[in-house]
Amino acid sequence: MPGLSFAQSGEQSPASQLPGVAPRKEDPATANAEREMEKKRNVQRQEEIKRDSEKLLELATELKQYVDKTNENIISLDVIKKADQIEKLAKSVKEKMKTAN
Repeated sequence: MPGLSFAQSGEQSPASQLPGVAPRKEDPATANAEREMEKKRNVQRQEEIKRDSEKLLELATELKQYVDKTNENIISLDVIKKADQIEKLAKSVKEKMKTAN
């Protein structure tokens, strides 16, 4: 069929049609090693999320202290900077959580 790729036409790709080329089978040892690496990445990601969450708490506490020292007429530049730090770190934690699922 003109204009269709191999996947769309239901045919096999030319590489899989070559004589003597068998479809690649997954090696159990390789699969096991990949699973172990994925587990380690998940553990590391979880540790990063915990560390970043602790930092968020610290930053939020500092922000509250800065806000408590201001009044309705004065907003400190420190308050704005602290809020920016919190926002960036929160986005980072959110992305790490998305990749964990």
